[in-house]
Amino acid sequence: MIDTSPSLALVVLIAVLVGTGVYLLLERSLTRVIIGISMISNGVNVMFLVASGRAGGPPLVGSTDAAEMSDPLPQAMVLTAIVITLGLTAFLLSVAYRAWQLNGHDEVQDDLEDRRIARLAESDEVPARSVDDAGTSLAEDAAVSRDETSVLPERPSRRRRGPGIGLDDEELR
Repeated sequence: MIDTSPSLALVVLIAVLVGTGVYLLLERSLTRVIIGISMISNGVNVMFLVASGRAGGPPLVGSTDAAEMSDPLPQAMVLTAIVITLGLTAFLLSVAYRAWQLNGHDEVQDDLEDRRIARLAESDEVPARSVDDAGTSLAEDAAVSRDETSVLPERPSRRRRGPGIGLDDEELR
């Protein structure tokens, strides 16, 4: 019979990867979210391999006894998880790059409607009007609210310089 007791070092590694990944996932920066998702994925992949037990013989009929064969299912699940994580990471990288192109940062801003819903959930009321408990409308909330991304630093111009790109003939001489 194959010994399936996990190593304490691997269990600690799983806990550190998943814990750090969850912490990074709760940040506002999309690059930290991407790193957090990657760490969670790696922690879950290690957990699958730890849960599958120690390595056994190849799962081929006739080459190894049935009791000594390793289970190929956890390895297939890890391979599938790697492919899914790669696709999700590529998508999130493209979203972060597009946010940087448009805004100059990759911070996720507060949503005013979410704040409003949170206040309503605390008071256990469903409003029948367009103002909240404080008597302000969404437009008034938007006018007074500010988050850390509302003031942006100056950025250099994105105009490309080079032969034939945005230059006059006099500038090329």
